[in-house]
Amino acid sequence: MKSRLNAHLLVLLATFLIAGSFIVSGKLSGVIDSISLTLFRFVFAALLLAPVILFKQKYRVKIILTFNRAMTISFFYALYFIGLFTSLEYTTALNTGTLFTLMPLLTALFSIFVFKQKISLTQLLAYLVGIVGTCIVIFKGDLEQFYMLSLNKGDIIFLFSLISMALYSISVKYLYKKDDELIVVVFMTLVGGSIWMGLALGILDIPLEWYKIKNELFLYMMYLSIGATFFTVYLNQKATVILGPKKVMSYIYLSPAVIALIVSIFGHNPISFKVFIGILISSCATIFLLTKE
Repeated sequence: MKSRLNAHLLVLLATFLIAGSFIVSGKLSGVIDSISLTLFRFVFAALLLAPVILFKQKYRVKIILTFNRAMTISFFYALYFIGLFTSLEYTTALNTGTLFTLMPLLTALFSIFVFKQKISLTQLLAYLVGIVGTCIVIFKGDLEQFYMLSLNKGDIIFLFSLISMALYSISVKYLYKKDDELIVVVFMTLVGGSIWMGLALGILDIPLEWYKIKNELFLYMMYLSIGATFFTVYLNQKATVILGPKKVMSYIYLSPAVIALIVSIFGHNPISFKVFIGILISSCATIFLLTKE
């Protein structure tokens, strides 16, 4: 019971860290290509963790045993980011944010086939309510913006990215073994992510341009690399092993609410009543899904 409670707290912390990354990423937008930026995050986070892994024999011996599974896990993780950044060339952040609300439901659907888990009618309704609540937050209660939403080429690409992210969460649970050292799995996921993103960079002929990341931009990158990459990968993978991907992904409904809360506190931008209602709806849906098996 205590381990499950701790796992929920880990996901909640990861949710706040990821919410902060959306704000910080805005500061780095346009400086260098987003795929190069993500490669930097993976590489720096892996280098940060490398001494911990390489200086301890019990961790070193697990590297080869973990490699193939970690490459599979990291493939889905990296593919999500590649698809996200590619989709943003054709669609808007608002569209991707709206489609992202489908992630918990997609993960639950995959869990039916992989883990033989069932979705009751009340759970399905909770997923739909969660989508409505997060959309209210995303659109700030403006129904006209929602009605104007239309799918385009970028949205289709992002839908495939969502499938990849769902498979990432599923694979973390499915490929984990009892004798694994989680810290090694996380390290190899970051290494694998670096390899896949590096290949994407070469195939798409994207320049690194890391020399542009300096002064305060470097501090933003430290947050993205350490807080929003290393810690969130570790926290989410640890929680996924304990709680399963369905419950971990349910916290996605809280992401827009957390972002709105951070902006309200640090950006002195009060939360409107309509957004508050959306936060309340998505929070209720999340709590319901977390309390049901």
